[in-house]
Amino acid sequence: MTSPAVDDFVCFAMYTASHATTQAYREVLKPWKLTYPQYLALVVLATGERTVGQLGDELGLDSGTLSPLLRRLADRGLVDRRRDQGDERVVLVGLTDAGRTVHDEVVEAAGCLVPAFVDSGRSLRDLLDQLAAITANMRALASDLRTAA
Repeated sequence: MTSPAVDDFVCFAMYTASHATTQAYREVLKPWKLTYPQYLALVVLATGERTVGQLGDELGLDSGTLSPLLRRLADRGLVDRRRDQGDERVVLVGLTDAGRTVHDEVVEAAGCLVPAFVDSGRSLRDLLDQLAAITANMRALASDLRTAA
């Protein structure tokens, strides 16, 4: 029996699609000197201020990755970080006016990538729903495997 080709693995297809997507975003974001995770932080923060912990949870990033990312965005004047007056241990982060401007510009520029996501004949909503289901299933399986170990 022969082993299946790597192209026959769903995990490889997802990996290559993710890599190609990140590369395309890298090109779109280049004029603003933003990384893809920085872009995602701006997108989330455009909907409102968050604690650093909440932002990390939404983006799936740990504090070791998120803190330097936010520091670089703050150094560029795109986000503001401040201590919560009710609890000094909590750091709140939000977009500055400059951050909102960059967010709007970058989201508009990234619109050129949307056709690549829907070229498959599926709606964008169908694609997002399927990917969310895969993510939830994989997280549950990983949790089960950790518990069994």
